[in-house]
Order: sequence, then structure tokens, then C-alpha cells
Amino acid sequence: MALCLVTGGAGFIGSHLVEALLARGDRVRVFDNLSTGSRANLASFAPRAQVILGDVLDLEFLHDTMRDVDVVYHQAALASVPRSIADPWATHQACATGTLCVLQAARLAKVRRVVYAASSSAYGASERLPKRESDPTLPLSPYAVAKLAGEQYCAAFSNVYGLETVRLRYFNVFGPRQPPDSPYAAVIPRFVQAMTAGKSPLIHGDGHQSRDFTHVSDVVQANLRAAEAPGVSGRVYNIACGRRTSLLQLVDQINAMLGTRIAPVHDAPRPGDVPHSLADISPAQKDLGYEPKMDVERGVRGYVEWFVSQTGKRKVVAA
Repeated sequence: MALCLVTGGAGFIGSHLVEALLARGDRVRVFDNLSTGSRANLASFAPRAQVILGDVLDLEFLHDTMRDVDVVYHQAALASVPRSIADPWATHQACATGTLCVLQAARLAKVRRVVYAASSSAYGASERLPKRESDPTLPLSPYAVAKLAGEQYCAAFSNVYGLETVRLRYFNVFGPRQPPDSPYAAVIPRFVQAMTAGKSPLIHGDGHQSRDFTHVSDVVQANLRAAEAPGVSGRVYNIACGRRTSLLQLVDQINAMLGTRIAPVHDAPRPGDVPHSLADISPAQKDLGYEPKMDVERGVRGYVEWFVSQTGKRKVVAA
């Protein structure tokens, strides 16, 4: 059985990855400082994983933790554009310097491959749709810059040291365990939290901005494939659904699921937000065998049902 290390493994995406690795029989170490993750995310399967409390900035401890590890799935980050605008230094430390520490520790520990959670925010102001990996990177926020710096470190470590790395640019990931109650929460949790309470969701802008919402199960699939695919070291791949949904369409979908007619309220656009996001996923399909299996409507319904099960605020209308 392979030994895998998941940095940020107590977080939203990381915990789903840990669960999938355990389900297929791998040995798993979780490395997390619990700054944004939670032990509750690991509660149902934690006894089968080794959970280590630590920070990715602690290079010596990180190196010790990677002893005998085959693959590192690097999910640890401060994943929020607004948070990065409020505190760019913390975001840089977690996302850029933290990634450098992970790569250096992996190199010294002779890890076979590092799979890096990159971000579609790297494309930033680029107007071309769909986004292709060959497009220019024009990051608009400190978060986007820091995540892109991590990408470039991955490419450099593959080129200079021969450490295998694969970079996966996530597009607007959502799903169960995604927290709704942070001031930096993602849009689907925020909308669902408001609308299940009978409140109007807040949209920054006119609502016609669109996102390529990607279910966490597909992100997990991409990570597992990226860890094993031959001949892909040093490359970057878009991981998405390949379909656009506007925020107004999202409100309509949630209303239909709840049997409500709640209208959104609008505020000024936020700095650092991109107007539209849509991915070309054909390279990931060709090289990794990646194929998204969860469409947006079914995934959003699953999130609403999960949220209702946690809070009991409102029943979901049958499909």
C-alpha cells in the first residue's frame, strides 16, 4: 500500500481526498494546522488516517513527516480572494512560501510526486473563453499571485531537481463540508445559507458573471489520476466541469430546490473578482483520463441536502 501525505487534509477538499485514498486502501497522513480545516471533517474516518498537527512553514518538521511518503497531495492554502486583499502577507506565506517548503521537503525526502492544488484565478483578467493552459496568466488578487507563484515553484523543482510535480488548476470547487459561515465563504455555501433561512443572497455585481462550478468529487478524481498518470510531470491542467453558470441562474436553481421565490440583493463588484470563468478541460481528459461526472444542478442539490441535514432549516423539494 502506498503512503500518501495530504497537506490541508482536514480542510474541505483535503478531507474528501483523504476519504477517497483510504477507501481505495492507501495509507494516509494528514498534515494540517487547523487554521481553516477542522477535525470534524475527518470524524467518520479519522481513526484510519494518521493526523499530524503542523504548519507547512515548518520545513524541518515537514521533512520528517514526509519520511517514506510516495505522493504528496498539496492542498494547504488560505483559499480566498477577499481574505488575500485584507491580509496579503498571510496569503503569500501560506500559499507561496508554504508551497516552496513542501517542495523542498519532498525533494529531500525523495517523494515520487507532488500534486499541487493550483487555482484558475491565475488567468485573472484574461478575456478569452474557454480558459486554456496556454493562455497568459494575468492574476488580479494577492491570492491569485501567491497560488501562481506556487505553480512556478512546482515547474522549477521539476526542471532543476527532477521532482515530479503536476499542477491542477481548480475552477470554483463546491460540495459537502464546504463551510458557509466564514466572511470569506464561497458563493454556493453563502447563497444556500441565506436562502434556507428565507433571506436574500447578496450578489456583488449584476449577477450575470459566470463560473465553471466543479464538484469536489471530480476534483478528487483529478488528484488521484494526476498522481499516477505517466509522462505528465511538470505540466498544468484545468480541472473543471466545462460549463458556465451565472450567479442569477444559481439563485434560480436553489429557489427551485427549496420551493421558494427569493430575489437576490446586489452590491458593488468586489475588487479581484473575474467576470467569467470557463475551462477547456480537454488536456486533462486526454492526459489524465479525467472526466467530470457531477453536473452542476445535481451537485448543488446535493450541497443543499447536506446543508439542510446539518441545520434542519428547510426541506428540499423533490426533484
